[in-house]
Amino acid sequence: MRSIISLLIIVYLIGVGVELAPVVQGQWSSGSASDFASSIARALPDALTWPAKVYRSLIDKA
Repeated sequence: MRSIISLLIIVYLIGVGVELAPVVQGQWSSGSASDFASSIARALPDALTWPAKVYRSLIDKA
């Protein structure tokens, strides 16, 4: 049971990283550290809800 929960947490965190990757790439060297942190902070709530977006897209296709 622990391994299943661990696997789910790892998959979730990888998904968050994938969602944040474009923001990180775009802001990595284009401004100050505070601009980088604020852009990550703005994108984080949307990135944390990636499972809901995937679920909705699967339901809409069916």
